[in-house]
Amino acid sequence: MVRRRVVVTGMGVLCPLGNNVPTAWQNLAAGKCGIQTIQRFDPRNLAVRIAGEVRDFDAKALFGNREARRMDRVTQLAMAAALQALEQARLDMSAEDPYAVGCLIGSGVGGIETLLEGARVGSEKGLKFVSPLLVPMMLTDSPVGRVAIEFNFRGPNMCVSTACATGNNAIGEAAEIIRRGAADVMICGSTEAAIVPLAVASFANMGALSSRNDDPATASRPFDKDRDGFVIAEGAAILVLEALEHAQQRNATILAELLGYATTDDAYHVTAPLANGEGAQMAMRKALQNANLTVNDIDYINAHGTSTPLNDAAETRAIKAVFGERAYNIKISSIKGATGHMLGAAGSVEAVFSIQSLLHDFVPPTINYHTPDPECDLDYTPNYGVAKTVRYVMSNSFGFGGHNAVLIFGKYTGNGSQ
Repeated sequence: MVRRRVVVTGMGVLCPLGNNVPTAWQNLAAGKCGIQTIQRFDPRNLAVRIAGEVRDFDAKALFGNREARRMDRVTQLAMAAALQALEQARLDMSAEDPYAVGCLIGSGVGGIETLLEGARVGSEKGLKFVSPLLVPMMLTDSPVGRVAIEFNFRGPNMCVSTACATGNNAIGEAAEIIRRGAADVMICGSTEAAIVPLAVASFANMGALSSRNDDPATASRPFDKDRDGFVIAEGAAILVLEALEHAQQRNATILAELLGYATTDDAYHVTAPLANGEGAQMAMRKALQNANLTVNDIDYINAHGTSTPLNDAAETRAIKAVFGERAYNIKISSIKGATGHMLGAAGSVEAVFSIQSLLHDFVPPTINYHTPDPECDLDYTPNYGVAKTVRYVMSNSFGFGGHNAVLIFGKYTGNGSQ
């Protein structure tokens, strides 16, 4: 069976750096930070009061009051990103077989805001007052179902939920659906809207979050010696993937080629990574093999880089184990210094920025990197982005439960990637 090539023809994003791809990329490249004191609710009673929020997003203006009320924020963000991606891809569904167009959109926790509001109403007013829309709004697969309904995508439709690896798994599995011929087009990515007091408190009590409430913009410090935890964030990103021949037949603008994907699991601990990064190593090795590339081909690694002591050190060890001495000559960066950690949405947002790196030949910075850590001794592109020819990007995502997922994107030049 011939392995079908998969290309990207559309992208949409909402994240703490901006509510569309050009704005968010411009802010990321300039080294700006989207982390602030929480605005969506009063955080005064919380030990951690900072987050990376999606700001200036008006779902009612975009969808109308009635429809906006029938969607949890996690679905609203996914729908908005899908609209952007489809507009860029110029996908005309009247010219498509709807059963050849599928959807795979993941989320780490789904509609948690709706769930908690339903629990509050049931507790305070009585169970007979709980909304009949609670279940369809809170389900993790609500975003992917809603996007399919909106645009008449009748092909393969499913949700992936692998914690912070969700975005990469969603994109990678969508590509595999195209490769095996089950669809010609897949709308894919991930979404998260979990900035609620309960989730913030739980992560804080776990010791996973930075406690730098007085200086939000410098709280997330990937790979820096003084890092003290991640900053919770929200967002969504959607990609339009197509079989190469399908994109060519409709004269679509091709942004990049998705060359490699692999996923593994540590089978070790529910929250902590393997100290030697063995599972992450295998995911990177298998992604290179899947892409038919070697370590010498990768120009830039978009690291998971959460700003936690355990993750950053383990990921550094894994990169060094896979790339050997060349690890010291590869540009690496983590965008989480600028955005915070968008949990299930992180991988898909980072996929968008990885493709932007290919398109602009530019490596975005790891901001807030000031104190070198002997355990993290690679080139993390500290504080300032760098112009560089970027042909191939490896993007890493690792999640609670030991999930590891790696994507490799390449430039598309007309005859293939190079």
